[in-house]
Amino acid sequence: MIIMAKQEKNVVLMDAKKLEGFMRDVFIGLNVPKEDAEIIAEVLITSDLRGIDTHGIQRCKMYYDRIKEGIYEPKTRIEVINEGPTTALWDGNCGMGHVIAYKAMKKAIEKAKEYGLGAVAVRNSTHFGIAGYYSLMAIEEGMIGLTTTNARPSIPPTFGVEPMLGTNPLTFGAPTNEKFPFCLDCATSIIQRGKVELYNRLDKPLPEGLVIDEKGKNMTDPSEILDKMLERKAALLPLGGAGEETSGYKGYGYATICELLSAALTGGIYLRDTLGIKENDQKRLKVGHFFLAINIENFLPIDSFKKTAGNIMRTLRSARMDPKAEKIYTAGEKEYEAELERKEKGIPLNESIQNDIKMMNDELNLGYEFEF
Repeated sequence: MIIMAKQEKNVVLMDAKKLEGFMRDVFIGLNVPKEDAEIIAEVLITSDLRGIDTHGIQRCKMYYDRIKEGIYEPKTRIEVINEGPTTALWDGNCGMGHVIAYKAMKKAIEKAKEYGLGAVAVRNSTHFGIAGYYSLMAIEEGMIGLTTTNARPSIPPTFGVEPMLGTNPLTFGAPTNEKFPFCLDCATSIIQRGKVELYNRLDKPLPEGLVIDEKGKNMTDPSEILDKMLERKAALLPLGGAGEETSGYKGYGYATICELLSAALTGGIYLRDTLGIKENDQKRLKVGHFFLAINIENFLPIDSFKKTAGNIMRTLRSARMDPKAEKIYTAGEKEYEAELERKEKGIPLNESIQNDIKMMNDELNLGYEFEF
């Protein structure tokens, strides 16, 4: 779901290029190398442009704090643990997740160009922004891209109330002959923590059926949910919801698949350990990732695939529609429309994010001037 913050009060629109430059300079100011800072800023602005307000500038302050606290290493050092013609296993050494993920997908694409398939698994990485960015990288090379990551515990197992699995996105993207690709970028929970944070910033209650407390009761107050999540007394429900009647076991199962690919396949940490572990008296927040690139040309001509993929999307959107609805969408379409609009009008920033921007600008003496 895309939430358009521009509809809220006290919202200003900021030019995307200026915002991207600001985020780049924030990371440079934190001793992240310029090349890496540019990658991070591009991942974040892509989220904002595509209308995914939970993972762009809203996340910048989180990375800012974690670098300053020593949880993340500003200078990313990747170690190759194992490598074959089509596969690789990397250790990210708690560097910047966006940089690690970007380079991992590039390596997967490089292998797929030569062998048809490329897969890179990563351990000891950190939060990498929107998973869809890395699938889009594969799409730009005429490939199918699949990306997943584990995360700190948020989802309970079916019939449980304790958060055990992360929101664990399973993201898939493929090119089409339309103006936009198919790109499904979503968590295996109904909502993710970032959506709760966004509702909290906007002072809006959540709908029922998304979050439960330690007794299995619904929670809707985002501030209370965030507090309870820190105490592990609030859990985000998996896709399908609680119990088996609405097939919550499906979301639970898909989240577990992501855990297997991101932790078991990498030899990394999993479940409760993603809450943080101590290393040399320093708390570390580690996660693992998995990236797969499939070279379509190794199966059939890319134009043939794109045509069929585009026909599938157009046919889906031509289905008989609910009279109460205005339009049927396919994955990636709303993000494409948001990007067109936001490139022209700017990125909406609510008052809370404006305050974060001013604070980071002042603390790092960046010298930016803003209209708020």
